[in-house]
Amino acid sequence: QVQLVESGGGLVQAGASLRLSCAASGRTFSAHAMGWFRQAPGKEREFVAGISGSGDNTYYADSVKGRFTISRDNAKNTVHLQMNSLKPEDTAVYYCGARFPGTVVPRVDRPYDYWGQGTQVTVAS
Repeated sequence: QVQLVESGGGLVQAGASLRLSCAASGRTFSAHAMGWFRQAPGKEREFVAGISGSGDNTYYADSVKGRFTISRDNAKNTVHLQMNSLKPEDTAVYYCGARFPGTVVPRVDRPYDYWGQGTQVTVAS
């Protein structure tokens, strides 16, 4: 069992930065791939970024490539999403998900086994 808790969301102006964190419980964190997804009002949840269990492989949606960076600290059971140059279209609830095994990082949400409660990110124009 893995429990996930996101933090770091907030209200910022366009062009600003935010760093989201996802803290995980359990002793098998490094065995799980981690993904960040987001869901805007009236839209489906979409993939933002993912990272393999070892941290060696990262993946990004085209819409955030070059602006967002995903990283993980397996010693601290945390995964981060550094978001720079934020745009109003980045406004959404951001969720982190965990999936076993950590060698595969899906870009869709259904394969993920565990989810956090989400953190709101609002980018004002």
